[in-house]
Amino acid sequence: MLHCITTIFLSISRMTMEDEPIAESYVCFREFGNHVKFWTTINEANVFTIGGYNDGTSPPGRCSNCSSGNSSTETYIVGHNLLLAHASVSRLYQQKYKDKQGGSVGFSLYAFEFIPQTSSSKDDEIAIQRAKDFFYGWILGPLTFGDYPDEMKRAVGSRLPIFSKEESEQVKGSSDFIGIMHYFPALVENIKLKPSLSRNTDFYSDMGVSLTYLGNFSGFGYDVFPWAMESVLEYIKQTYGNPPVYILENGTPMKPDLELQQKDTRRIEYLQAYIGAVLKAVRNGSDTRGYFV
Repeated sequence: MLHCITTIFLSISRMTMEDEPIAESYVCFREFGNHVKFWTTINEANVFTIGGYNDGTSPPGRCSNCSSGNSSTETYIVGHNLLLAHASVSRLYQQKYKDKQGGSVGFSLYAFEFIPQTSSSKDDEIAIQRAKDFFYGWILGPLTFGDYPDEMKRAVGSRLPIFSKEESEQVKGSSDFIGIMHYFPALVENIKLKPSLSRNTDFYSDMGVSLTYLGNFSGFGYDVFPWAMESVLEYIKQTYGNPPVYILENGTPMKPDLELQQKDTRRIEYLQAYIGAVLKAVRNGSDTRGYFV
């Protein structure tokens, strides 16, 4: 329902029925609810927020080194408000439309698999859990348990917004399913900031890791890491109560070549490998219910 629409999420305020995402959801549910049975309120909320308010590389292009913005605070404020907005929209659907339309409302995030930069490094292994807390727990912690991960609260401190008791209860359990986007894994290296640099905080310095994305990023043809998909699904199963999961994005681009289009072997092999990985995860108990490319 929301994809890179950012104008209302920077100020901290309680969501009301007059706010833009709530008003928009009224229209969507009323006009399309008899045909649409699966709704995702926010698309890949974690990287959407990081890109828009920490890195400044996607709309609205805010960051500490941009013409406007503050990477140390705005990323967390916007993420917090996205969760509150989602909870409000989910509650609206449950109260007014669920019985009549029989649909489900979920929330989606970008899901990396994290592996250590140096396999023998204990620091890198510990950093992997921090990366998971920041990329997964930031979103799935409140949706599952009603609050952010302890490690994230410790690292971010007073810059991380706090859920009131009422907000925590509203956010917890507000997602009928989790949607994930997954393409490739990332190498994780532990980083230690020098005291002189500690004021230049942002999402990555709070997390205390450096990420190196694995694969070919020429724009045509991602490398194949099906084991990463299986690992992501297993982690969500074990850590967040095995919620229903729908894979909303996966795949690989190809050059606009007529011969490749007629004999698309690489993408056939890619999809076979990833569908096989999803099947293995399901056989191991993951409640994964759908796969979209």
